[in-house]
Amino acid sequence: MNLQLDPDVAFGVHPGLGVAAAVADDRPFIDEVLRRHHFRRSSALDLYVLPGDTPHNTAVRTVARASREFQDVGLSVAADPRIMMPPPIPTPDGVPVRQALPGQSLTALTGELHELRRSADVADVLEQILDEHHGVVGDLEEFIDTAAAWCDRLDTANGRELGQHLRTIAHHVAFLGDQLVTAQLDLAVMPDVTPDNAPALADVPLLPRYELPSVTHTARARAALASSPNRPAAQSTSPDEAARSPVVPPSPRRTR
Repeated sequence: MNLQLDPDVAFGVHPGLGVAAAVADDRPFIDEVLRRHHFRRSSALDLYVLPGDTPHNTAVRTVARASREFQDVGLSVAADPRIMMPPPIPTPDGVPVRQALPGQSLTALTGELHELRRSADVADVLEQILDEHHGVVGDLEEFIDTAAAWCDRLDTANGRELGQHLRTIAHHVAFLGDQLVTAQLDLAVMPDVTPDNAPALADVPLLPRYELPSVTHTARARAALASSPNRPAAQSTSPDEAARSPVVPPSPRRTR
């Protein structure tokens, strides 16, 4: 990075230590903020580094929050864009490692819709969400399936039940992706263009949607009914109850 002025704090990626911070001088405030955000000073390297087991997303948020604190008091901050690059996603032995690429956020794509007039352009934006390798729909399905596999590793009745519930959600996400593909194809062949006097998209009221129960309240209700880890689990489901329980189909995974 070629900077005209040396920043007070610079964040970057050390090849062996991960996310690190370099400071222009030893100010107590800078040291206090970095330590509060879990950076630890390496005297040998004259750097502040995050613990090696810090998850990628946590490290990105940490850099953003610390940078905001420094900028709020007038300090200059520089950050290497490579901090945003996520690590490769682990795969089973013999399967090529899939490199994760930083994609546009849904917020950015939603904002892009406000500037478009042609149906085909909207279809192009929607195609980014549905991209087979880096689209958010496929990534969400894979994330939920991975979370379900994590629950299976608990090797408990509650873990297996939650894993099955997550796979049902992944199934719905795959179905949603199929429906979005249909909408995207329809938009791609529509010759329609919004008229010049059309109201701004932000001025068009959104139709009310069905209100779902609060996730927080639902989670609390499930937790209240779950067996405590400090006492024996409840008895297994009776044959009659098992017969009434629906069988959840596996998630129809798309080729990625």
